[in-house]
Amino acid sequence: MSLWEYANPVKFLGLSARVQPFVWGGAGLCLAVGLLWGFFATPDDYRQGSTVKIIYLHVPAALMAINAWFMMLVASLIWLIRRHHVSALAAKAAAPVGILMTVIALITGAIWGQPMWGTWWAWDPRLTSFLILFLFYLGYIALWEAVEDPDTAADLTAVLCLVGSVFAVLSRYAVKFWNQGLHQGTSVPLATGGRTVSDVFFYPLLISMIGFGLLFLALVLYRTGTEIRLRRARALLARSERGA
Repeated sequence: MSLWEYANPVKFLGLSARVQPFVWGGAGLCLAVGLLWGFFATPDDYRQGSTVKIIYLHVPAALMAINAWFMMLVASLIWLIRRHHVSALAAKAAAPVGILMTVIALITGAIWGQPMWGTWWAWDPRLTSFLILFLFYLGYIALWEAVEDPDTAADLTAVLCLVGSVFAVLSRYAVKFWNQGLHQGTSVPLATGGRTVSDVFFYPLLISMIGFGLLFLALVLYRTGTEIRLRRARALLARSERGA
């Protein structure tokens, strides 16, 4: 069995239908446990007070906003190299989910930052690169809608995804690139295994991150299936119009 077998829309839809109930269930369970534990069963921080609890929304959303773009990048590269329509449609399906995560991260970041920094917004390297990433998401979605031919749209959005990946990297590592700005360092540096939050905050945060990851996967599977069916319906409609 090859992974490329699931580039076939019928096989992809069959696999998606089988795994989605488990992914949705896992997402709901992890989000419920992580958020309830984090908001109601953890103490206030000695400096930030109860404001610190927004970490259970902000960090997972920011992480998924960046990783969603990287998932779109991989899917776009597969489309450019192998011309599998499922990969192009998966990238298209992930974009609205990614922009939703970006909006959540920006809003929760502003709410968290205002009492800590005394301002809702600062042109901090990480905040600025994240805002630019949001604009790339908007441009990606708009480009899909503006180009009528789906293959041409897939080609153009794939190129845009390649360019936008620079800002996804900057959003992830801006704190390391520039030793300035208000934004704190990474709370959970997964690459090094270290962390700057205590266990009492870390474990519910980890469960919330897993929940957001499963929620992203569930939404992308669902939306990709929808895009495949829409593409099939448009093809059948065009065929019937030519026959008429």
